[in-house]
Amino acid sequence: MHSLTTRQWVLLVLLTLVWGLNWPVLKLGVTGFPPLTFRMLCLLIGTPILGLGLLAMKVPFRVPRQYWRELLVLAIFNMFIWHALIILAVQYLSSGRSAILGYTMPIFSALIGAFIFQNQLSKRAWGGVFAAALGVLLLLWHELSNLSGKPVGVLLALISASTWALGTQLMRRTTIPLPTLTLSFWMTAMTTLVMMVLAFVFESDRWQEPSPTHWAAILFNAFLVFGFAHAAWFYLARGLPPVASTLSVMMIPILGVFSGAWALNEILHWQDWAAMALMVVSIASVLWPSQTAGLAQTEDAKKA
Repeated sequence: MHSLTTRQWVLLVLLTLVWGLNWPVLKLGVTGFPPLTFRMLCLLIGTPILGLGLLAMKVPFRVPRQYWRELLVLAIFNMFIWHALIILAVQYLSSGRSAILGYTMPIFSALIGAFIFQNQLSKRAWGGVFAAALGVLLLLWHELSNLSGKPVGVLLALISASTWALGTQLMRRTTIPLPTLTLSFWMTAMTTLVMMVLAFVFESDRWQEPSPTHWAAILFNAFLVFGFAHAAWFYLARGLPPVASTLSVMMIPILGVFSGAWALNEILHWQDWAAMALMVVSIASVLWPSQTAGLAQTEDAKKA
């Protein structure tokens, strides 16, 4: 079990708000607009914004040559595959259900950690994983018939989630002795180049002037998602145990579902409310201090 610092709590709340609200924004952004081009424009604006943030905080940009290979691997699993595939999946699925499938990531992460990286998870942590999985199933309750007719969207979202889960595990274990913001900037910059190539190859014949709605979605992503949220996520993913960092963001799909219902008139059911309660249980399973930890902290305080 892991207790978050005040800074981690603030970042987690802000991250949840930005990423949760972004799902209906993404749906609006790719409606009537080429999705890879949309993502490319977000990155073209967002990467310099992130860079200015590094300059303002005097964070170093230099990455020694011996670390570029590992940084590329981190970018592939944390950024390249996720951003290319999930934006395509959003075209086929409702915004809320895209968020739900995308945030099967914590479940994949726990399984990858346990069976590949030999993480020892407590019964409480496994209970959190089970609660998150049950919550995802409840959220998909009324979509199963629709999803069965959209296998491409489902497959893209699940591949995105599973690769992001592996990337999270790798990010936690990276030995690159550089600030997380430095890694975040260069992963974002590399992703920008990848998305430029993909957009040119597959969508250049459909390029068009973004509408005011598209521009609003692009700027939301550029400033808040790429300028802030990704750096915040990598900070949490690198500083917390993988199960704590991944399950801690399980309120994001809930916010995605409810914001989609509000903004895009997507219908809510009792399963959505039950799933929200399960997600709260899932988060509490890894972030609520255990009795043993509390006693240990008390003993440490007495010794001090």
